[in-house]
Amino acid sequence: MSEGPKRYDPANVGQQPGQLSVRLLGSLSLHLDAAPVTASAPKQRQVLALLALNAGRIVTVPALIEELWADRPPRSHATTLQTYVLQLRNALAAADADRPGVRQILRTRHGGYLLEGDACTTDVFAFENRVRAGRAASEAGDHRRASEELRQALQLWRGPALVDVRKGSVLEIEAVSLEESRLGALERRIESDLALGRHAGLLGELTRVVARNTMNENLCAFLMIALYRAGRVGRSLEAFHRLRSVLNHELGVEPCPRLQNLQSAILSGDPDLDVWTVSWSPEEFAAHRLARVS
Repeated sequence: MSEGPKRYDPANVGQQPGQLSVRLLGSLSLHLDAAPVTASAPKQRQVLALLALNAGRIVTVPALIEELWADRPPRSHATTLQTYVLQLRNALAAADADRPGVRQILRTRHGGYLLEGDACTTDVFAFENRVRAGRAASEAGDHRRASEELRQALQLWRGPALVDVRKGSVLEIEAVSLEESRLGALERRIESDLALGRHAGLLGELTRVVARNTMNENLCAFLMIALYRAGRVGRSLEAFHRLRSVLNHELGVEPCPRLQNLQSAILSGDPDLDVWTVSWSPEEFAAHRLARVS
């Protein structure tokens, strides 16, 4: 059984013999050690992207067919798919003509194909590792480490996931999932930075990301907190009303209880806002307030 892809570190690309590194968080690129591997045909790149996202795991032929042709595969789809795999193996061999064994990094398995996990590293795997470490640190209350781990995870992104790859139904889901993970990592990193008292330095970034994610209640809450702690109470309340207007207009709903609770706390100047966190429920916030008063 494969152990899965190894941790990706751009600084170490090319140091391990026969190591294929694939970047998917932005434009698709791959290197065999230090040598670039050329994969330019659109469907060939689709196959490569799907295999790399599942490095160390078999991607079945039906999954590849669905990605490439949906429910209308050509009569020659089996042969055509084999041709794409052959072209990828030829590209690997061309990147290192002195080592023909590199063709076997892309293996045929019963019912599908896989990229060998011990010979392939991806930035997605590195991102997920960093996010897990950041989440664990956050849950342990180590906000400084959480912020650093998540910051490094986010720095691996060079644009939208698979931005220059044609996407069928399978890759489209993968790309959306990656973008959701990216946004989740950003939210958790900002929350850690707020816990570290970095609200003043977050204002510019939060203003931009809230403008790009107009219905994201967590990000709006972070902006409200940062503005409040920076002494900009009016702008903090304006952020709430902008979100409320968008939600009313687009979805016909009110902001969630957390946001309404936060607005009330800002209006009353509640001192617990200095320790407020998005992860608190209204009940937890009320309990914290009661404990302080008692």
